[in-house]
Amino acid sequence: MILSALLTSVGINLGLCFLFFILYSILRKQPGNANVYAPRLVTEGKLEPRNNFNLERLLPSTSWVTRSWHPTEQELLARAGLDGVVYMRTITFSLKVFAFAGVVGLCALLPINYMGNQIVIDFSDFTNKSLESFSISNVNDGSNRLWVHFGAMYAFTAFVCYLLYLEYRDISLKRLAYYYSSEPKPDQFTVLVRGIPKSSTDSLSANVEKFYSEYYPSQYLSHYMVYHTTKIQKLISDADKVNRKLAHLKSTQNTSQRFGRVGFLGLFRPKVDLVEYYEKKLEDLENNARKQQSLLSGKEVPAAFVSFKSRLGTAVALHIQQGENPTEWLTERAPEPQDVYWPFFSASFLSRWIGNVMVVFACFILTILFLIPVGIVQGLTNLDQLETWFPFLKGVLNIAFISQVITGYLPSLILKMFLYLVQPVMIMLSSIQGYVAHSQIEKSACNKMLWFTIWNIFFANALVGSALYRVNIFLEPKEIPNILAAAVPGQATFFITYVVTSGWTSTVSELLRSMPLLSNYMRRLFSTKADEKFKVPSLPYSSEIPSILLFGLLGSTYFFLSPLILPFLLVYYCLAYIIYRHQLLNVYSPKFETGGTFWPIVHNSIVFSLILMHVIALGIFGLKKLPLASSLTIPLPIITLLFNNYCRKRFLPVFKGYPAECMIKKDRSEEDMSDFHERLRTAYQDPALKPLNFTGRTDGHNAPLLASET
Repeated sequence: MILSALLTSVGINLGLCFLFFILYSILRKQPGNANVYAPRLVTEGKLEPRNNFNLERLLPSTSWVTRSWHPTEQELLARAGLDGVVYMRTITFSLKVFAFAGVVGLCALLPINYMGNQIVIDFSDFTNKSLESFSISNVNDGSNRLWVHFGAMYAFTAFVCYLLYLEYRDISLKRLAYYYSSEPKPDQFTVLVRGIPKSSTDSLSANVEKFYSEYYPSQYLSHYMVYHTTKIQKLISDADKVNRKLAHLKSTQNTSQRFGRVGFLGLFRPKVDLVEYYEKKLEDLENNARKQQSLLSGKEVPAAFVSFKSRLGTAVALHIQQGENPTEWLTERAPEPQDVYWPFFSASFLSRWIGNVMVVFACFILTILFLIPVGIVQGLTNLDQLETWFPFLKGVLNIAFISQVITGYLPSLILKMFLYLVQPVMIMLSSIQGYVAHSQIEKSACNKMLWFTIWNIFFANALVGSALYRVNIFLEPKEIPNILAAAVPGQATFFITYVVTSGWTSTVSELLRSMPLLSNYMRRLFSTKADEKFKVPSLPYSSEIPSILLFGLLGSTYFFLSPLILPFLLVYYCLAYIIYRHQLLNVYSPKFETGGTFWPIVHNSIVFSLILMHVIALGIFGLKKLPLASSLTIPLPIITLLFNNYCRKRFLPVFKGYPAECMIKKDRSEEDMSDFHERLRTAYQDPALKPLNFTGRTDGHNAPLLASET
């Protein structure tokens, strides 16, 4: 790819970013858009929509940037939880790393690369030349200047490991402090027990009470059985839809809308009073749901939430095998009540195992299929190959601007669009693995998305684009460094355009929130209920964290190969810092809290990026005929892995569970727990089993049609 194509891509994305900033700064001021651009503030009553008109509403401004910058980390913790803080710490960590890398890369490595003469440069046609002249490929083979790259790689690794240690230590301390400062929560006193064995004489519920009363007589408090409630959930969902239709009909001023046909697509059957029809249907649904609730006896699932009187007693039950059969009385940490994902409680040990195997197979197939768009994208970056595929476009492709757009901007855009389709699939695959918490599904999808992104965006593009993609790469492990060393530098320009398109533009478009804006406009256009409630969104960690870590991997691997990518990465992280602080404070509301357990995923990904950089350096120095530097690189990944092993033993246990010392201190600091223990008995009640309260409800709200639990 040539410099002109890169400049075209940068120009297009800069224009789009500027346009998005202008549109956002105007649209956010319009009263009707408050639910889109500040939904959290609206629900908290901190931002009341106003209809008074003034000229300032039509002028762009940057005041929101200052307001996003000012809040401290403690204020962010109070608003977004520890998970939100960890997400922002990932961005600030990357900023520190690549600020250091930018100084070293741009001041030392880039001039050395450019002064080499391995690649012949025609300065008379500079914009139509490859950017490889700025990469390590331009340094002469065997040149002593390569030792500067060697030293920079060691310095970069040391700096990253030092920051990783500080971050891991600080976040683990924040996790403990967050635990100490938290109020008593049901999940701290509860374990989920699955694989409850059936008894010929007792029900599952009686079996649970008998088991824990006998073996935990001083700690056992209560338990709540899980039931088959699929039919009830379907009835409640149908009632919710009917209730919203009824609310809309009663709120409309046009009486003619109250009469219509209820057949297929409203085309058949005689006209009826729709209000009376839906009221009768709502009453029938309520009666059916109550009937199903009364018939739940004997429909117990072999799973229960078992609560204990202390956190220490809960930990003992959680970490010790309960029964002689290791597939029975399986215990796992209970999620927060609002975090529970109910559909898969009835899954057995065997079905969960089969489900996991099928998900692994599905991920493998998806990875293989994604090579198709990767191949298309890499074909677009090669103009000669594109003319071979589509000879009838030869005349159009000869136009300079169009060819620059196709080779510079379009490939990254297409790849990003395909990647948007993958994230919902990963969420779906994680949800069928038997997880019982939304946070578990989110973390599982985050891991899947991370490694899928790294393989398909980095490895597949580098290998396919270099025409070196061979199946026997996996059969010849010794050749991997050489193959990567030859393949990766040549894709530097493609990844720079990917950072600009997928990083800059996508991050700024996060401000605009185009889909919620369109949805809000359609709702206002077709709904007469102006005060209709809405759901405040939560930050999709499963897609956002992998994006940040992918750019970190690109920066780490290209730091010494092609440091020209570093300023583009720094711009991305600066944009992400401001924009996501603003979104966490004003738009997103956390639906669950994992206590910062996303950080080990971040740590492992960064360590992997360092190891990958070392492997590529091993091959690069070999190809550049500097065998001593290649040999001296070998200790670097070993030292990095030892550092990672130390961090895992030193900090990771805190993220898997809280120590007994913390639990005992918390138990001792709380004196009278009788009221909390009473609430704990019904904390994990299935929403489908709560008292029903939807007959006659016509407020048009989207909340579940259930009475609130006291």
